Amino acid sequence: MPSSSSSRRRRGRSGGRHAADETETRNWAELPLDAILTILHKLDHVDILMGPGQVCRSWRGAARDEPELWRRINMLGHADLENEVNLHGMAQAAVRRSAGRCEAFWGEYARDHDFLFYLADQAPSLKSLRLISCYDRLTEAIMKFHLLEELELSLCPNVNDSGVFGVIGKACPQLKRFRLSKDVFCDFEASVYGKDEEALGIATMHELRSLQLFGNILTNKGLTAILDNCRHVESLDIRHCFNVTMDDALRAKCARISTLMLPNDSADDYDLVVKSPIRADSESFLHDYMGSCSDYELGSEDYGDYCDLSRYLDGVYEDEDELDEEGKMILGGMRMFMK
Repeated sequence: MPSSSSSRRRRGRSGGRHAADETETRNWAELPLDAILTILHKLDHVDILMGPGQVCRSWRGAARDEPELWRRINMLGHADLENEVNLHGMAQAAVRRSAGRCEAFWGEYARDHDFLFYLADQAPSLKSLRLISCYDRLTEAIMKFHLLEELELSLCPNVNDSGVFGVIGKACPQLKRFRLSKDVFCDFEASVYGKDEEALGIATMHELRSLQLFGNILTNKGLTAILDNCRHVESLDIRHCFNVTMDDALRAKCARISTLMLPNDSADDYDLVVKSPIRADSESFLHDYMGSCSDYELGSEDYGDYCDLSRYLDGVYEDEDELDEEGKMILGGMRMFMK
């Protein structure tokens, strides 16, 4: 007969296995709402729309019905999905879920010319707007973003419309951070507009604290106008602005700026692909210019492949009939793509 002590040891081991089995078979769908939201807050917004937000009814409800989750929407880092999913539709869904509380929207590859108007209507308190490689009617839409404090327009080909930066300066009086970045410095000798036109518009943004003009064609005249009219600038980045020559007058004006990056400073930490400067008098101008128009890539390894598209199709929904119109639209689009 086994001793009582050995029996207790066996019972103890058996009880440990039973507890482990309970842990392993935990029903994640029954987690309390606070726990689900804590998990979702740590995830990428595109990933939420394509993954955890589609797991089951409780997770879908948490992802869809909690506006706080969508107060600051970051959809950057998914350029590889541009031709695979409807990023514009996903952006609209994200903004709609914020229920009017969105304060920041960061996105890329928005091709729909009405998205900014939609964003302005749905996010009246927007303070931060970052757009990369977007095509939209910026001049008309920007007048609706009166509370903006941060604006980025990187690789947006239609933002050089005449007067757009002056419109921004007047419409967004609280703007403190502005970034206008290009992947290549293109200097056209016979430019259709003055090289300092953009700079003179930026000079109307009187409350700026931080300004980055990467690859801009402004000259000393334009930079002087900015420095004379934007007296609060503390950080200035004019790397690859090769029409600026830092003479004694400009250096004296820049003396008050705490963080200064000049045209020839290293661009190793620049987060977009940097290409060689192009000048109109170059023998290979046409070839170089056409070759500079490819899509951008983010330089950080953090922007990897977040999304497994098959998750939309294999066992994601317990009952497709439970989906709302938004969910059915996304699922239908994914099925068409995967055929």
